[in-house]
Amino acid sequence: MGENDDEKHSQGGQIFENFVQASTCKGTIQAFNILTRQLELDPLDYRNFYPKLKSKVTSWKAKALWNKLDKRVSHKEYKRGRSCTNTKCLIIGGGPCGLRTAIELAFLGAKVVVVEKRDTFSRNNVLHLWPFTIHDLRGLGAKKFYGKFCGGSIDHISIRQLQLILFKVALMLGIEIHVNVEFVKVLEPPEDQENQKIGWRAEFLPMDHPLSAFEFDVVVGADGRRNTLEGFRRKEFRGKLAIAITANFINRNTTAEAKVEEISGVAFIFNQKFFQDLKEETGSHWLHASLWGKRKPGQSAVLCKGSCRLCNQLPAAFLGFCD
Repeated sequence: MGENDDEKHSQGGQIFENFVQASTCKGTIQAFNILTRQLELDPLDYRNFYPKLKSKVTSWKAKALWNKLDKRVSHKEYKRGRSCTNTKCLIIGGGPCGLRTAIELAFLGAKVVVVEKRDTFSRNNVLHLWPFTIHDLRGLGAKKFYGKFCGGSIDHISIRQLQLILFKVALMLGIEIHVNVEFVKVLEPPEDQENQKIGWRAEFLPMDHPLSAFEFDVVVGADGRRNTLEGFRRKEFRGKLAIAITANFINRNTTAEAKVEEISGVAFIFNQKFFQDLKEETGSHWLHASLWGKRKPGQSAVLCKGSCRLCNQLPAAFLGFCD
């Protein structure tokens, strides 16, 4: 019996490693489903899923990740997962903001369901991370999922890779995630209730999805600028109008690509000579899974130096530059 248990734990460790190394949304879901079946875990048992997963995956790599998450879970604000006991939350959108919110609610002890209408993570644009964001992600074990996390001269990560990290952490914490499910609208509780009490629910596509019966106490709209929650006013923070040309190239990890220096347009004050040499344009070049470059020329440079064909797509206020 002991040998069989050791063999099962060994297999579980390898399957868990496959889950950690999965590079797509579909691949992550597939590896997670195999992991839960192999270890006989119920992903819907959100209160006990993470402790049971820890007890059954005991490889040294997994233990390093458990130590990270345990340290985070032990923060006094979470009251050992009892701050939001019996609170049911629905989060619309499985992007970085939606997933990070879901993780925080799970730490607080809530039952969390995330719906995402896509089953792919395809946003390759690269984010330059704030220091406190890096600290937060490291506390969630980001380095364990992605060894190159903030390993360059500039602290950055692609949106796709960030989603993958948060997606995996969310699944490990017992968060219920449904892809290919689209939120339509919130359904208010019926007014004429006598014997049966029905709470707040939501309408989804496909309409026969089991989540249609899910009753929640909290709903969070994290579906971006196409916000589908009615009754909420939008507040935008706009900076100065800028014209940017962004290009993504696949990083083949060749020797030549590895030698390319990472530079950032936000570091003008630290590298003034470089930008003085460029004169009329600033630039960025960050190394990542997709090489990323951006150029932001001035308005007059775009409109008066051979690029006037863009005028048809620019606000009327700019047309005076082309006289």
